[in-house]
Amino acid sequence: MNLESWLMTPPSAITRTPPQRSWGGEWESHWRRHPRFARSSPAMAEQRVIVVTGPTASGKSALALALAEWLRGTVINADAMQTYNAFPMLTAQPTAAERARVPHVLYGVLPLSEALSAARWRALASAEIERCFGEARTPVLCGGSGLYLRTLMQGIAAIPEAPAELREQANADWQAMGADAFRIRLAEHDPEVVARLEPGDRQRHVRAWEVWLATGRPISAWQAEAPHGEPAPWRFVTIVLAPQRAWLRDRIATRFDAMLAGGVLPEVRAVFDTSPDPRWPGLKAHGAPELFAHFRGALTLDDARRIAIDHTRQYAKRQMTWIRHQMAPHLVLEVPPAPDVDTVEKFLTNSGA
Repeated sequence: MNLESWLMTPPSAITRTPPQRSWGGEWESHWRRHPRFARSSPAMAEQRVIVVTGPTASGKSALALALAEWLRGTVINADAMQTYNAFPMLTAQPTAAERARVPHVLYGVLPLSEALSAARWRALASAEIERCFGEARTPVLCGGSGLYLRTLMQGIAAIPEAPAELREQANADWQAMGADAFRIRLAEHDPEVVARLEPGDRQRHVRAWEVWLATGRPISAWQAEAPHGEPAPWRFVTIVLAPQRAWLRDRIATRFDAMLAGGVLPEVRAVFDTSPDPRWPGLKAHGAPELFAHFRGALTLDDARRIAIDHTRQYAKRQMTWIRHQMAPHLVLEVPPAPDVDTVEKFLTNSGA
């Protein structure tokens, strides 16, 4: 399959191709020396959870769907924005046809106004994993929210809760100062967290600032400490999609254009017309702020498209950086070509993973 045809192939139409190289030299070197990589302990439960992750638009959903069909599995969402119910097209949630092929859970289950933390997602995902095993199904986690996945697999960072008044003050500062000035101030104390947060992510910037005020330590330092509490008691097998940069840039633009052609404007406009509170966390979905600005008359549609694509590309780059430093994958698949289901099936069958 050539690049043009793969870009236009819907997730439900993933194809099987002859086995391809599983990972490149850079990834293989990183994987073998990663300090946290180890085979599961014999003491761990033998219940296996498949994890499919990678940057946005890399083909995770298609691969997860194919694996879930092969393994009699259930696809469990591990993408923060896909948890919200208002933007199924904008956030590239599975279609009705795809959901009919295998069960999909934790997609579109929260209103835009509800905050979703890594700890809350861990609880939701753990319940779904238990349900899968109770029904003799294989859990297939799918998504690019790396912190959520790490929290599930390794435990939760022991970050103290800040007093409510500090949170209120931090929110007021964001509103009064604006995002750019707030980020500059936060970077003076925690440049690491600012470097990995999206500029418009009010919730996480405010959280980082309130933790600094409450503890005098950067939230990045808390997150770098050993996780608090027991890791999940299952055996995780992690598969990472590692797309070539130029391919992914084209893929992101092509996918957004397909959304515009497919009716995403009315979807987003329906939410805009309700005058939602701009602080709602579900409004951070890529493309929503830019299209809202278009509806207000602040951006042309062409400019909204361009900025949304640029922001999504920047996010994908941050995702790949995070995955390289924080994940210990069992298998890395280079993209293109299309994710090769046969290669993954053979790996899972023959490696003992």
